Amino acid sequence: ASQGGRAPGIRISRSSWRPSTPMSPAEKPDPLPDTFILQPPVFHPVVPYVTTIFGGLRAGKMVTLQGMVPLDARRFQVDFQCGCSVHPRPDIAIHFNPRFHTTKPHVICNTLYLERWQAEARWPRLGLQRGASFLILFLFGNEEMKVSVNGQHFLQYRYRLPLSRVDTLGIFGDILVEAVGFLNISPFAEGSIEYPVGYPFLLKSPSLEVPCSRALPKGLWPGQVIVLRGLVLPEPKDVTLSLRDEAAHVPVTLRASFADRTLAWIAPWGCKKLISAPFLFYPRRFFEVLLLCQEGGLKLALNGQGLGATSVHQQVLEQLREFRISGSVQLYCVHC
Repeated sequence: ASQGGRAPGIRISRSSWRPSTPMSPAEKPDPLPDTFILQPPVFHPVVPYVTTIFGGLRAGKMVTLQGMVPLDARRFQVDFQCGCSVHPRPDIAIHFNPRFHTTKPHVICNTLYLERWQAEARWPRLGLQRGASFLILFLFGNEEMKVSVNGQHFLQYRYRLPLSRVDTLGIFGDILVEAVGFLNISPFAEGSIEYPVGYPFLLKSPSLEVPCSRALPKGLWPGQVIVLRGLVLPEPKDVTLSLRDEAAHVPVTLRASFADRTLAWIAPWGCKKLISAPFLFYPRRFFEVLLLCQEGGLKLALNGQGLGATSVHQQVLEQLREFRISGSVQLYCVHC
């Protein structure tokens, strides 16, 4: 296909694409559900560090912690608290406490209720080393929290207080924190792998300057996931994600328009198919886009919410060679 013409392999008829016009008030999606709002990550916080968890904790949320353990570290702790008072001390639903200074380094998990510690749970191996970087992922389920360290399962801890009471995160002790992230579980990961894959957040990295592109040397194959995380700028206009082949044709484009608050797949011939879902991009708000390649198309998730799919022939997906991001965003993570 010539540039600007119809690319081969898109299995969507013209009749299935809506005209390129703003939605009427009756067509606009329902207001944004609070459960899909993601708070921005925090970079290089000073420890001790205490922050509110927007919307509190619930099953399906994740908290990522990346940083480094100092060479002279004795211990640090990550507390998921029920409030942030000083006197009386707040209940701590989950106390995660690695200790390096003992003869046998270990991790303690516990719960503080009415200013009294409960019976502690101890794990004899540490999974963390002095002088080493780490990426810890706290995954909150219905009845227990699971923890992975650098992509490997580390421990699980059953709740002793209702998770719904947790609204504060506290980090204390001997730890250098690079970033703290708050995410929702990917709808593509549930039931297939124990943990979502953790990717580090980067701040002001030259490789993430917009417009930003990533090579796809082998195209896209079923099961491959593209991960994009970032912050919307204060006065945004649009965000465009495009997939290009070797001839610079653009058979797949996803665009968020802030003028009419629409999210749409753009056809190679210029028409667009609106995605009927809450518009989850907001100025100065964090976002996470996931694109899952499946046989014959791409599935989309935004802030942990599945938003359907678009049909693309597998032959076209295999010929894609570049993923490109442009628009009113600051990027923190791009993984293909």
